Amino acid sequence: LTGTLVLSVFTAVLGFFQYGYSLGVINAPQKPWGGTEGTLAPPAGPGEDLATSPHILTMYWSLSVSVFAVGGVVSSFTVGWIGDRLGRVKAMLVVNVLSIAGNLLMGLAKFGPSHMLIIAGRAVTGLYCGLSSGLVPMYVSEVSPTALRGALGTLHQLAIVTGILISQVLGLDFLLGNDEMWPLLLGLSGVAALLQFFLLLLCPESPRYLYIKLGKVEEAKKSLKRLRGNCDPMKEIAEMEKEKQEAASEKKVSIRQLFTSSKYRQAVLVALMVQISQQFSGINAIFYYSTNIFERAGVDQPVYATIGVGVVNTVFTVISVFLVEKAGRRSLFLAGLMGMLISAVAMTIGLVLLSQFAWMSYLSMVAIFLFVIFFEVGPGPIPWFIVAELFSQGPRPAAIAVAGFCNWACNFIVGMCFQYIADLCGPYVFAIFAALLLVFFLFAYFKVPETKGKSFEEIAAVFRR
Repeated sequence: LTGTLVLSVFTAVLGFFQYGYSLGVINAPQKPWGGTEGTLAPPAGPGEDLATSPHILTMYWSLSVSVFAVGGVVSSFTVGWIGDRLGRVKAMLVVNVLSIAGNLLMGLAKFGPSHMLIIAGRAVTGLYCGLSSGLVPMYVSEVSPTALRGALGTLHQLAIVTGILISQVLGLDFLLGNDEMWPLLLGLSGVAALLQFFLLLLCPESPRYLYIKLGKVEEAKKSLKRLRGNCDPMKEIAEMEKEKQEAASEKKVSIRQLFTSSKYRQAVLVALMVQISQQFSGINAIFYYSTNIFERAGVDQPVYATIGVGVVNTVFTVISVFLVEKAGRRSLFLAGLMGMLISAVAMTIGLVLLSQFAWMSYLSMVAIFLFVIFFEVGPGPIPWFIVAELFSQGPRPAAIAVAGFCNWACNFIVGMCFQYIADLCGPYVFAIFAALLLVFFLFAYFKVPETKGKSFEEIAAVFRR
């Protein structure tokens, strides 16, 4: 573990910090989203009174939450193209412009039609996060030594939960979560974008990209020496040569070929299902609407309970960094899904019986904390980097683009529909997630392979068998 490797991984995962901040920050301005002048609410249309039309507010609120994911859906398909065209580092530099622009739109929301500027700002930030969520795992998996690939891969998730926690703390009423300061709160992740922009200038390009894509042997060796210190780069160069020959024999794989070739079918199915299980597990429902859930559970200061979830989230993500190389990807993924399933059942029981037994509010809250803990053990971090591990150099960009699209599309569906489903199903909403978690557990048990300590070639051989 060298200084250059630490700097490179830290700089890259700042993109995921911004993603986490954007997920969590939208929780705080729920109160300013009212009918008063100068806040986030849109002007009432003809014959409308926002105070008596909660469904209109719900629509705009759901749109502002989920339009972030629309940006991600749109841009995720271009990840492979931009990553191959510009290189990993240059691509991350260029897409940072989108983050800075999106955060400026939100930061200046008070100077225009607030609701439109926020929706536009979140859409542009989503475009950035969609690109970043593909480029970052690609870069990190390619610069990491095999023995550290899992541990460094989980840092994506640590960056996300740190972003969520910081957004929740800054969203407190007496800090930035009030009528005067909310534009600054929404636009603040632009600071991380600027920091990432300047730090990227110090980071070496991916040696795998230089050697396999561009054929620049000497530059790849230089990059490896910077990343590995005094280690002899020839062993990794030999591994890359083998991968390059594989890539040459299989050519670059398009998204269409990824789905039509029987060679990739198993790996694509696993890649898509781990993304679907991450988003449809119900975790974003808790991140987007945790304050509301705690209010219904009878908590006096729900915002502090939400911050408590953020703290637990961060602590257990740190723990998973150490666990993932010891326990393996598959076993942690299965343990996480089963724990979340039990927690979702407990949460449903707690919310259903809350009106009969006041102490059920404690069961609901404990279930929320356990749900988050189990998510961070496996289903949270693993989908972000396992896709890069499942595919060799030829199909990897296309596979990451497809997996990213799937993740963001599911994110959008949860963000747009959860509030309506929650209103419709009431306390039974988490029973739906429990049923889905059971399906995901069974799929993972029978289909997801162990990738711990295996080279990309060995993983491809597992699917061939």
